[in-house]
Amino acid sequence: MYLCDMQNENKPLSRNLFQRFANKYTFVGLLFVIWIALFDKYSFIDRLQLRSKINQLENEQKYYREKIEEDKRKKEELLGNRDNLEKFAREQYLMKRENEDIFIIVKE
Repeated sequence: MYLCDMQNENKPLSRNLFQRFANKYTFVGLLFVIWIALFDKYSFIDRLQLRSKINQLENEQKYYREKIEEDKRKKEELLGNRDNLEKFAREQYLMKRENEDIFIIVKE
């Protein structure tokens, strides 16, 4: 065996790995990956926060679309029939005709 082979066999594995990753190119590459992952404008953390915000806004959009459809349906129902409009006004705004009394019953 050669002298340099015998020296490599005596070194621990962690020392070999450290020497392999200790060169300047690997170090700069590792710094670049860390910078991109954590500190860049489009870092992974920012991307996760933006993805969460997008999901929240999509859920809100779905809720408001359903609410709009429900309100359109109610509007058509109210404006389609005068009796329904009168019923709505009486229930929601406590309107009444002349010589008429309104009693509100609250269920407990």
